[in-house]
Amino acid sequence: MKKSEIKFSVTLDEQNLPKSIEWDASDKETEGLESTRSISLNVWDNLNQSTLRIDLWTNDMSVAEMKRFYIDILGGMGQTILNSTGDEYYAEEIKSLCDRLVTHVNEENKNQKK
Repeated sequence: MKKSEIKFSVTLDEQNLPKSIEWDASDKETEGLESTRSISLNVWDNLNQSTLRIDLWTNDMSVAEMKRFYIDILGGMGQTILNSTGDEYYAEEIKSLCDRLVTHVNEENKNQKK
């Protein structure tokens, strides 16, 4: 049986907020730590039938990047639900939400440039 590891390293500032986030995985193509501005980790707690979440981001991640990050997460969740359950309705509802969010963010960006 194959085993794989994913590791996160978070450096905190004096207020205990993430200053830098690095990650590594035993199966990734390149070796060594890679820097990122945000992570979102979700774990299903079977005992309590609930989701445990860890969301971290550094202060150099822009609001626009954060919104794009979460749209990408939602889109990936829609694809995962389609692949794992075959529920096309559920997946399409998530895709529709993502489409509306992209439109909203694009409008927001256009208005900020005026």
